[in-house]
Amino acid sequence: MAPDNLHESLLGLSWLIGRWEGSGKGTWPGEGEFEYGQQVDVAHNGGPYLHYMSQMFAVDEAGKATKPLAMESGFWRPAGGNQVELLLSNAEGRIEMWYGDVTGKKIELKTDAVIRSTSSEVTFTAGHRLYGHVEGDLLWTLDRATEEHEMQTYLWARLARAEG
Repeated sequence: MAPDNLHESLLGLSWLIGRWEGSGKGTWPGEGEFEYGQQVDVAHNGGPYLHYMSQMFAVDEAGKATKPLAMESGFWRPAGGNQVELLLSNAEGRIEMWYGDVTGKKIELKTDAVIRSTSSEVTFTAGHRLYGHVEGDLLWTLDRATEEHEMQTYLWARLARAEG
């Protein structure tokens, strides 16, 4: 069931709305494997877009957040038919434009453009994201390329819908 006042163009994305929490893993050359906690909030205000915010945290052995790792915020925008855009800015000094397809409760995105500030330390150049609603959870993956490395798996997580 769609939330009240949801713009009709967002019906295919309505399953994203809410708070999602959980943990994920990552790997990158020079960094090795690591674990993180994550909270994703997706909201709407009646306009033809969804607001998206993701926060990642270092976690201790009990899974409790110990320090912030990354944060990104932006907008999901339907682009006609089953097409969608995701416009993101993040605390690492990048603005990213993603585009892709929505197929049921699966979203596949690729970067269209990446803009880095002069102080950005990460040389991110391209990416591929998958989001899916599986067994009631939000699963997502991020593959990325940098100036130093070809496209490869970077992050993946399973997030449960938060109560309340």
